[in-house]
Amino acid sequence: MSPVLAGVLQLLALVVALGLSYRPLGDHMAKVYSSERHYRPERWIYRAIGANPSAEMRWPAYLRGVLAFSAVSVLFLYLLQRVQGSLPGSLGFVSIDPDQAFNTAASFVANTNWQSYYGEQAMGHVVQTGGLAVQNFVSAAVGMAVAVALVRGFARSRTGELGNFWADLVRGTVRILLPISVVGALVLVACGAIQNFSGIHEVGQFTGGTQQWNGGAVASQEVIKELGTNGGGYFNANSAHPFENPNGLSNLFEIYLILVIPFALTRTFGRMVGSFKQGYAILGTMAAIWLGFTALMMWTEFAHHGPAFDLAGGAMEGKETRFGIGGSSLFAVATTLTSTGAVNSFHSSYTGFGGGITMLGMQLGEIAPGGVGSGLYGMLIMAIIAVFLAGLMVGRTPEYLGKKIGTREIKFAACYILITPALVLCFTAASFVLDTPAHSMTNSGAHGFSEILYAYTSGANNNGSAFAGLNADTQWFNTTLGIAMLLGRFLPMVFVLALAGSLAEQKPVPETVGTLRTEKPLFTGLLIGTIMIIAGLTYFPALALGPLAEGLAA
Repeated sequence: MSPVLAGVLQLLALVVALGLSYRPLGDHMAKVYSSERHYRPERWIYRAIGANPSAEMRWPAYLRGVLAFSAVSVLFLYLLQRVQGSLPGSLGFVSIDPDQAFNTAASFVANTNWQSYYGEQAMGHVVQTGGLAVQNFVSAAVGMAVAVALVRGFARSRTGELGNFWADLVRGTVRILLPISVVGALVLVACGAIQNFSGIHEVGQFTGGTQQWNGGAVASQEVIKELGTNGGGYFNANSAHPFENPNGLSNLFEIYLILVIPFALTRTFGRMVGSFKQGYAILGTMAAIWLGFTALMMWTEFAHHGPAFDLAGGAMEGKETRFGIGGSSLFAVATTLTSTGAVNSFHSSYTGFGGGITMLGMQLGEIAPGGVGSGLYGMLIMAIIAVFLAGLMVGRTPEYLGKKIGTREIKFAACYILITPALVLCFTAASFVLDTPAHSMTNSGAHGFSEILYAYTSGANNNGSAFAGLNADTQWFNTTLGIAMLLGRFLPMVFVLALAGSLAEQKPVPETVGTLRTEKPLFTGLLIGTIMIIAGLTYFPALALGPLAEGLAA
């Protein structure tokens, strides 16, 4: 079988699996977030944290819950790393330095999972399972809760109430993420991923030397790392490591885990607003961008340029032979169009245009299909922008899902789309103006510029993948990337929840013959165009200095 055919068959199998999961999972999540029943374990959690799950919250109270929970999580994870050397199960590792502990705490709480350390040489079992794995669950649940709050803003009228953050957080974790993770971990163990709490083993090598390997609860962390679009791996090689991702079947399963919830949330959205067609329109937009990026990535990486490429079947540098170009390209697009950040190959080794595709995927805002929760609310913000532009063209007040998009709403949406680019471009510029950060670059020229641009794009968009080649374990990068991750995660949530509150207070606007039909393919095309234009106008100059310049020079 040719490598190209193998890649296409993997893509088809993935589409079929996602299609079979779309309706049952989407309907289940809608029922979870609409239920008034509280299970007994959930009631125990509410009593432990002193929360009343039945009390409705307006957007300021909902936001305070999000920020308070996340602030406590950052502090807890930071302190856990700082005292690691005194904890049992630390595998002899010392406590983490302050700047790296801050970076890691900010990273995992912000659902970014950027890692500037070697996991197998820095983190013991307690920090991995009691700190990082826990944040993989709850940071994903926070994103889902904020997305559901925005959906309620569209679905409700004449009330500013958006639900209860604590109930949404607990239900998302207990009823959605945890059950899927249990089953997924068993699948990964069956594929060959390890799951234990053993110590460090010395393995003999044919050269006469030895190599050290850690054990760990890898399969259970791997599944929520992908399912929650987190990305932080147990090992430095991440999903290229055979203990995390043993073979082609586990590789395809992990890609499925990355995409299944973000795509299924469009079904949840359609059910909660009372129109499945609206959910299909959002799904169509996400799927069109994802398939387009996947096809483009495969084309750039399979393209042959000379004898070496011909013999290898394509650009194999930095890719695992277990997965090949097809499996690597699928993984790279899935992880950068979502906020996952896991890697099974090294994006720095991709062709110039291939590396640019991974970067552009994040710069779109990771909305196709995006992270769990963040992809849906990011796409809905873009839909509001598209409706506003359509209203300008026809000269009438824009409406979306029966709600008027007035001055207040469009200001919230505009602030949302400006935050992340400002963080990316300002921090990238500062890194080149100052002397010290530039010393962390392994490469010079366009590729070196891409290393730093990619790092801040990944951090501010809460992705977490790295371009490789950049030494990010410095005080400058640990601190500034930590700040970018926190601001890039929580500032947009402020405007999402404010927008949700504003929409929930409105009364429905009756549909007329002049109302833009947002469930039609025409609107899907308008939405795709809006996304591409906004990303292009924002990032094209920076991309021209990095991956575009490198690709054209090849």
